[in-house]
Amino acid sequence: MRFTFDGVAYTGHGGDTLASALLANGVTLFGRSFKYHRPRGLLSAGVEEPNALVTVLKGEFKLSEDQAHRVMITAHRHGVCVVAVFTRDVAETKATRATDAGKAKGYPLLFTTEPEE
Repeated sequence: MRFTFDGVAYTGHGGDTLASALLANGVTLFGRSFKYHRPRGLLSAGVEEPNALVTVLKGEFKLSEDQAHRVMITAHRHGVCVVAVFTRDVAETKATRATDAGKAKGYPLLFTTEPEE
């Protein structure tokens, strides 16, 4: 399976989490902290930094605090989570804006879209 992260193409195995696939490809730097630009690796994307995802979900997807926390818990437990279902254009715009918002704050988040089954 092929995917891109920060504009670079990588390969992974179906069923793996994004973090696992990136580590298998030698990627260890996922972003930098907002204030001091300290390197952020896999651990900063885990449960010790849950507010990163909650902040972006509330801002870009207009989720309530409770909804954002439910999505965050699901994403951390399973590695992925469906945030919402939109038309293709709206979904792509929201995914791009959410990823960019996370990146601007130094959060190693990636939002993607896929067709509904």
